[in-house]
Amino acid sequence: MIFPFPALACPLDGTPLQLHGGAWRCPSGHSFDTASQGYINLLPVQQKRSRDPGDSKEMVAARRRFLEAGFYQPIAAAVAHAALDELPADGQLACLDAGCGEGYYLRQLAAAAGTGQRLAILGLDISKWAVLAAAKQDKRMRWVVGSNANLPVPTASLDRVLCMFGFPVYPEFARVLKPGALLLQVDAGPDHLRELREIIYPSLKPERPAAAHIPAGFAPDGESRVGYAVTIGGRAPLADLLAMTPHLYRASAEGRARAAALDALTLSVDVRLTRLRRLPD
Repeated sequence: MIFPFPALACPLDGTPLQLHGGAWRCPSGHSFDTASQGYINLLPVQQKRSRDPGDSKEMVAARRRFLEAGFYQPIAAAVAHAALDELPADGQLACLDAGCGEGYYLRQLAAAAGTGQRLAILGLDISKWAVLAAAKQDKRMRWVVGSNANLPVPTASLDRVLCMFGFPVYPEFARVLKPGALLLQVDAGPDHLRELREIIYPSLKPERPAAAHIPAGFAPDGESRVGYAVTIGGRAPLADLLAMTPHLYRASAEGRARAAALDALTLSVDVRLTRLRRLPD
């Protein structure tokens, strides 16, 4: 069973939010409306670095098309397995995707859950366009516009935090996770999309060894790799892939033109799934 994560905190003072009609209010009187599409904007203007932060409407649409085509389904399956691995058949889990995009990985997690398992799910992203797209696709989960730097959830309220190709803020992740809970982090490996990068850049920088840094409050709990080859046929999905990555802005005009001329490309998918266990305080 999937249901919305119920415990939200005020992004301004951290006190609990309670739902009154269509608005969420804290004891201090701060109020946040629920949008007609069902999501909640918990990103106050003073916490924004730009008027419209995060991915644009076009980037969100490109990512949705690419992910729904199944090219990254093995990554989603590995994350879902890691998230549910320790959950009993009749257990309950509170999970946050910190940088949820349009919700693909949370929907895959929900599909993998057993019929007796109860998942309280919260998807958070700084892009209102991403959260809007997620809210339109699945009403069972809670969707929030917010920042990883100031997660609008109470301390020690979560069993899992997902960070998918995102921007980890470890002190905040440590704050919101229960002792013994898991942070599941997915990052690009050295060969990820190598063939595309070789086309759009004049040369590739040598890969730096991954630093063995363990953030404060966590202990390592294993690491695995997801690697496979995928063939992407057609200019449209290749354009979507480029649009959903930072490479769209880092590549030169000539590099983007070379990518746009491709009709098909076989790519290496290479990602690292890191498990970090929250230590007791």
